[in-house]
Amino acid sequence: MHNDKAQIIFLLHLKPIGNMVVLVNMFMISTLVMDAKKSDKSSNIVKDQSSSQQDSACAQKPNKVPFIIGVAGGTASGKTTVCNVIISRLHDQRVALINQDSFYRSLSDEQSANVQDYNFDHPDSFNTELLLSCMETLKKGQPANIPDYDYKIHKSSGSGRMVNPSDVIILEGILVLHDSKVRDMMSMKIFVDSDSDVRLGRRIKRDTVERGRNIQYVLDQYDKHVKPSFEEFILPSKKHADIIIPRGSDNDVAIDLIVQHIRTKLGQHDLCKIYQNLFVIPSTFQIRGMHTLIRDVKTRKHDFVFYADRLIRLVVEHGLGHLPFTEKQIITPTGSIYTGVVFCKRLCGVSVIRSGESMENALRACCKGIKIGKVLIQREGNDRQLIYEKLPKDIASRQVLLLDPVLASGDSAVEAISLLLNKGVSESNIIFLNLIAAPEGIHTVCGQYPRLKIVTSEIDSGLNEHSRVIPGMGEFGDRYFGTGGNDSTPFLPKNNK
Repeated sequence: MHNDKAQIIFLLHLKPIGNMVVLVNMFMISTLVMDAKKSDKSSNIVKDQSSSQQDSACAQKPNKVPFIIGVAGGTASGKTTVCNVIISRLHDQRVALINQDSFYRSLSDEQSANVQDYNFDHPDSFNTELLLSCMETLKKGQPANIPDYDYKIHKSSGSGRMVNPSDVIILEGILVLHDSKVRDMMSMKIFVDSDSDVRLGRRIKRDTVERGRNIQYVLDQYDKHVKPSFEEFILPSKKHADIIIPRGSDNDVAIDLIVQHIRTKLGQHDLCKIYQNLFVIPSTFQIRGMHTLIRDVKTRKHDFVFYADRLIRLVVEHGLGHLPFTEKQIITPTGSIYTGVVFCKRLCGVSVIRSGESMENALRACCKGIKIGKVLIQREGNDRQLIYEKLPKDIASRQVLLLDPVLASGDSAVEAISLLLNKGVSESNIIFLNLIAAPEGIHTVCGQYPRLKIVTSEIDSGLNEHSRVIPGMGEFGDRYFGTGGNDSTPFLPKNNK
């Protein structure tokens, strides 16, 4: 297990109040150089890629492991508010918020009769085993039933609530950093630090207004249980935090850095950490929605074509962003100077017949008058054979966008790339555009051609025993051009490129 951390101190500000100098804003953020246990698997893949790249790809789980954030802090420190702000800024990601309070143990009748003697801030007051079970279920990509705790009767009530698996899971509570088993599940650990007087004032307001308790009961409970438990259990867990946030949701700098870190981690597939020439366009609900439609076996041809074209256009635009450019200054209609860029004009497309031809219109729409060549590669058993090629005569001097919507085993891609190299095209001048890619194909192409770039919109789980992309989207050419059956017939997956 890696335990390397780099700590940085941000925003140290001293504010004078009368004759006193008070420290009002200190933000300490600890960014992990390695993601502890979460990156062990990626590290093993890096070490073994030269000898067993295919095995590591096949071993990848079909469900992407969620990014789990633990948010701890004293009572009424602003944990929930910080969580809500993070969720609002991750609006294009699926985020689930789970409160540790939901896992309070129900009190017996005897305990309820003497509730003033019960310490709700002690680790034993939580059903940690149930919490771990629910988190493991969510990590596996399955919905989990979270208890519904009633603060007024001090018991779990009803049947609970179902929480669906998400890209990001935020676990919030006073003691989420106390238990080592809970901490080990987290990708990021946050401690919200607030002044004790501020926390007491918030707790009085919350417990009297929201939970129907009187002020004297709140104060007695604070002195008897809350403050001692904070000093014994909660405050010591602060040392386990990667990020410490003073002032809670008011600390915009801290929250911005946290959100940026989360977005970076979510946008990185494990294979992108291995291959610097692999690029996956950032996922949004729009992109995932379009993938849902084109992958659905019930989607009819006209809808498949419409949403496939939208995705192809996004991939093409993203791919064009990797072309070399030079800076250029121009004069705007207002007479102002604008410093911009000019992309390389000597480029062409090459589509792999027949599926690759579906990407030609998007390329023409983005690059007016672009030359497009074609190659036809036929499968003969486990081998690939070049049947036909028609390429621009000056292709060796051009940037080449290779078009094929599905990268499966990579065998056809290798054949096409070999042809381009034999025609004099520099490997670094080739950008391979796909809609989906299997890890096996990525290993094959990126491993053999490290200077070529691959741009795709999603990386699938892998290939099945028939070399078909899973979950995949079927035979793309048949679905796009309508040659696999009539408009109401489902298309079965059989892609094996």
